[in-house]
Amino acid sequence: MTTPPIRLLIHGASGRMGQALLRLAAERNDLQVVAAVTRRSPAQRVVDGVPHFAASELHGAPQFDVAIDFSLPEGFDPVLALCVERGAGLVSGTTGISETQRQALIQAATRIPLVWASNFSLGVAVLDELVERAAAALAGWDCDIVESHHVHKQDAPSGTALTLGAAAQKGGAQPHYASLRAGDIVGEHLVQFTGLGERIELTHRATNRDIFARGALFAAVQLNGRAPASYRVRDLLAASAT
Repeated sequence: MTTPPIRLLIHGASGRMGQALLRLAAERNDLQVVAAVTRRSPAQRVVDGVPHFAASELHGAPQFDVAIDFSLPEGFDPVLALCVERGAGLVSGTTGISETQRQALIQAATRIPLVWASNFSLGVAVLDELVERAAAALAGWDCDIVESHHVHKQDAPSGTALTLGAAAQKGGAQPHYASLRAGDIVGEHLVQFTGLGERIELTHRATNRDIFARGALFAAVQLNGRAPASYRVRDLLAASAT
């Protein structure tokens, strides 16, 4: 018996990530985008077979299994509420959310499966685990995180650097941060552990932004049908390998 495709709602569909998600999802038989939601009213109601909705029309979207959200903090609350209302999963990479919104995520995780991440690269998910393990094994070593991005990126340190720093802290290290903004660098993160006479460097380099969209689609597939909880990308990656 053929398994029906997972029904996706793409929230923030007009953005760079939203466009990548639409393009990459269209190449897969196991996914079906049933709604693309944009901040403003769409110029076309149906594009390449995908119905488009304005954010103000969100509740008019058809049933979906998982929503993927890469929008703005002001658009985050409605899509989270809709997922809870419909019992659908949520994959979100929206940055800049408030502490109140983080608490709402915690509450929502008692009712739906969800994952929020500052970076959906599968390589970064592995790096996150390696950093935690290295920090735990190298007590007393210096820990430095250097992140490099394109000149238009405004926040520093990056959200990914802070996430890696949290992993280091969980392992017992106290990370220090440095940021570089240059050219069109997609994203590079170096986590360095330095002891007396030796140094370990853990590095991830992104050369194509599609990796983040592919990671979000991977998360959506892995999240579908899971029990309510808050998952990390590394949790889903580990589960897929078993």
